[in-house]
Amino acid sequence: MAAALALRGRAAALLSGAQRFLRAGGSAEKGLSRGISSDKPPKRPLTAYFRFMKENRSVFRQKNPEVTTMELIKKIADAWKELPASQKQVYEESRKTDWERYKEQLAAYKAQLTPAQAAALKEERRKRLAKRSLFRAKRELTVLGKPKRPRSGFNIFVSENFQESEGISPTAKLKQLFDAWRKMSSSQQQPYLQLAEDDKVRYVNEMKSWEAKMVELGREDLIRSTTQMPKPKTAKTAKKAETAQASSHENKAKLKLKKTEE
Repeated sequence: MAAALALRGRAAALLSGAQRFLRAGGSAEKGLSRGISSDKPPKRPLTAYFRFMKENRSVFRQKNPEVTTMELIKKIADAWKELPASQKQVYEESRKTDWERYKEQLAAYKAQLTPAQAAALKEERRKRLAKRSLFRAKRELTVLGKPKRPRSGFNIFVSENFQESEGISPTAKLKQLFDAWRKMSSSQQQPYLQLAEDDKVRYVNEMKSWEAKMVELGREDLIRSTTQMPKPKTAKTAKKAETAQASSHENKAKLKLKKTEE
């Protein structure tokens, strides 16, 4: 079971990376952010698999014009699996050659950086690795089937009324719903708060089963401590928490929309 879940995780990582690669137009990884140096840093060489994908993508697309990007990636991945080891070795040797050249170019690039630029480069790498580590951790939990966290009363209210709410943008709609939620009386909010409490019970029960399964798989590192367990709230504290959480969700939605517009 553990091996199967690990294999699913690796497959998910491969598909995710392939999707980003195709969205980028089949180019190598992006260079470092602007502002570090006037000269562009060297690009990391492609792996053997991505070289194969780049070389054969147009051929697979011509043969399968009707398939989605995900289906196309799966077809290329299957073709790579069936490729003889001798042919895979050709791509691997190309990668090794390019990797040695990349290391030389990277060393030369770093040598011409000022101390401030070198520090900025190091900090950017730290942030990039931290972001990648967080993404992998979340993806692993998804593959392992971790239950979704319970929704708040405000979340449920938004999901039921978002389409009909007024506003020309998602942020405007969310703001209108947030204002409407704050103006609702306790009795009007109660049905949504009750649904949230029911969802919390669902989450607690599903987490107990999931954590028991993780223990069987030897993944005690994923088990929560008792201090992380959700605690029941009184009606008064629940209402205060819902209002604070609603404001937080509105701010997050605004920030997310702003990033997408940039």
